[in-house]
Amino acid sequence: MSQDSAKAAKARAMVASLLFLESAIILALGFWLIILALKSSDTEIFPWLGVVLFALLGAGGLFASAVGYKRGKYFGRAPAVLANLIALGVVKFQIDAQLWISAIPLAIIAIATLIAALRAIPQKI
Repeated sequence: MSQDSAKAAKARAMVASLLFLESAIILALGFWLIILALKSSDTEIFPWLGVVLFALLGAGGLFASAVGYKRGKYFGRAPAVLANLIALGVVKFQIDAQLWISAIPLAIIAIATLIAALRAIPQKI
């Protein structure tokens, strides 16, 4: 393994780790919403189901992207970039609402993952 391919593999491993982390966070938020709804007597079922389904699908998509990066394939890059651009949009709304406690960590992880995903070079097939 040459130095360039070792460097590329290390970069892909970092992106995969960040994507696994994002996937776990979104999955945890989905489970938190389930628990929150079970404790509440005033839950609108259809909007709640949509949010939980979106969280589960998002976590699954990020997990699949992480696996793609870990294996050195191309299919992980576009979903990773798209998901983190969406996260930056969410950060903007959180900042507007002055939810700094969630906006700052989300911005940090989204920017770090976005930059790493764009810089990492997928392995040739």
